[in-house]
Amino acid sequence: MSKVLIPIGDAAEAMDTLYPYYRVREDGFEAIVAAPERRIYPLVAHEIPPGWDITRELPSYHLASNITFSEVDPEEYSGLFLTGGRAPEYIRYDRDLIRIVRHFFERGKPVAVVCHGAEIVAAAGVIEGARMATVAKCRFDIELCGATYVNEGCVRWGNMVSGRTWHDQHLYMPVFMQMVAAESAKNAEHNTASSVRN
Repeated sequence: MSKVLIPIGDAAEAMDTLYPYYRVREDGFEAIVAAPERRIYPLVAHEIPPGWDITRELPSYHLASNITFSEVDPEEYSGLFLTGGRAPEYIRYDRDLIRIVRHFFERGKPVAVVCHGAEIVAAAGVIEGARMATVAKCRFDIELCGATYVNEGCVRWGNMVSGRTWHDQHLYMPVFMQMVAAESAKNAEHNTASSVRN
């Protein structure tokens, strides 16, 4: 079974995280949650209430990590989903997470980015020249790192598909799942060819 890696941390956004977690499994892939430590992480709900100019953060569900960033061998994964919330602001400093992200871009493997997940690809230095969507407040982060901000619900650029917030999941998740399926099929063909040669 092909695997998709979903990095999280404290205060990852619940809707950003849980929909892809179950969507990946629905299509027959294994969803592996990675984090700085093996423990249960509190997710949050992010919303801008009517009349507010900033995001309000509320407690939400919890999600356990299966593996730490340092334990991840990115060769084993067919896709990477970078979720939003406040977690990316902190986990983007993790050297092992940056190692993982760079692997996916160096190999051209599928990456999905939503909302504040853009802070992670920005920190990894992999988006120069990219066109991508993100939540408006992260526009500065990606433009500072050489990307072009696009205010659309689904933007495909090479091996990366991006969306603004969880409201765009119906737009970017089908594209991401097609990318993962293609990567999984390619890996299966490679493994079959290797077995025949041996």
